[in-house]
This record gives sequence, structure tokens and C-alpha cells, in this order.
Amino acid sequence: MSLSTSDPHVTAPAFWRGLRAFAPLIPGVVPFSMVAGIAAVQAGFTPAQSIAFSLIGYAGSAQLIASQMVTAHAPTVLIVLSSLIVNLRFAMYSASMLPLFVGVPLLRRWPLAYGLTDQSFAVTMGRPATETSPVAYYAGATALMWLTWQSGTAVGALLGARIPASWPLEFAVPLSFIALLIPVLRTKPQLLAAAVSALVAVAAHSLPFRLNLILGAACGVAVGLLAQRTQAGQE
Repeated sequence: MSLSTSDPHVTAPAFWRGLRAFAPLIPGVVPFSMVAGIAAVQAGFTPAQSIAFSLIGYAGSAQLIASQMVTAHAPTVLIVLSSLIVNLRFAMYSASMLPLFVGVPLLRRWPLAYGLTDQSFAVTMGRPATETSPVAYYAGATALMWLTWQSGTAVGALLGARIPASWPLEFAVPLSFIALLIPVLRTKPQLLAAAVSALVAVAAHSLPFRLNLILGAACGVAVGLLAQRTQAGQE
């Protein structure tokens, strides 16, 4: 099923179902996006540049990491490389969702691909089994995610340093991802990969340029694959 269906009464309800399914995630996305806007201003961008950065980049955690690396005066090559590595997961997301987009014209796929986020992916892949229009469902979740994120980023960029430092907004970032991660951890290799990744990232927190995140992700993937192969060999 795709957006190319000629019956608007089929696609419109699915769009709103996806939008409604995303709504419970808004409280976690708003502070996360505000942190991204604040981080961009603190990195030296003007509020207008911060908003443009979010509109063009629209990369969530990669926006935040890039801003922090700019603040740390990291080399441009390392900033680009880190952003690419952090966003590699979207290649896996895209591969998982590709069967849903069969028959969707390429010109419609581009804006839908631009809107792909962790949240919209999780909502779409967790859709009810009875959902007949997954692409329209995804479009609804993506639209609300985009509006929420860009609004929050703009508020954060405009308020900037006026937000009290005592507000623990930075906790919104890990909490937002933990809320998405926990429901999909269903196998032992997945649990092991998540645990190892978290432990390594925390243990290596003193590494410069947030390299502890890259090291943690690499170790988690390696341990998860090893556990998966071991489990397959025992079956």
C-alpha cells in the first residue's frame, strides 16, 4: 500500500492515525529539540542560523553532536565524520522500511526520506498489524515529529542563554532514546549489545570529541553480532 492510492479516503485516515500515534512522544521530543537549539546558539550560531541549521540538517542527535564539536573547536573533517557515523543507523532504518515504499514515486520518497527520524521509524515499525496504509501512517508521524522538532529548536535558539542553566534539559536526550529503545529490546543479543554499548560509552566518557559514543556504538554492534552468531550456532 502506498500514498499513490487514488482514494483520498484511504490515505487521510492513515495519516491521522500515524499523527495520533506519534503524539505521546511529544513530551520527550520538545526538551530534546530545545537542547539542540540552545547548543547551536552556544556554539556561536545566531538564532536564525541555528533555525536554518535545523531545517537543513534535521538530524537530531547529530545536530547536537555537531554543535558540541564546534564549541570544542574540533576539526571540520572530524565533525563531518562523526555526524556520518552517528547517522549510519538511518541506512538500516531505510533498508527496513524499503518494502513499505514499493510503488511510491521517487519524488515523493525524497521528502519522506528527509523526515526519517528515530521516533517516526519506531512509530511506523510498531504500527498495528491491521494498518492498511503504512506509508501514509509514516507520513503522519513524520509530519508531527518535524513540526515538534523545528518548533522546539526555534524556541531553544531564540531563548538561548536566557534558559536557566539549572533546568536539566540535557537529560531529555538520553531519556528520549531510552524510551524508544526499551520496547524493541526483545532478544538476548539486543540486550547484550545495548548493555555493552552503554557501559563502554560511560567508561570512555573522558575521550575527546565525544568519541566515547562512537566507541560504545562500535563495541555494542560487535558484541551483538557475536552473540547473535553464537546463538544461531547453538540452535
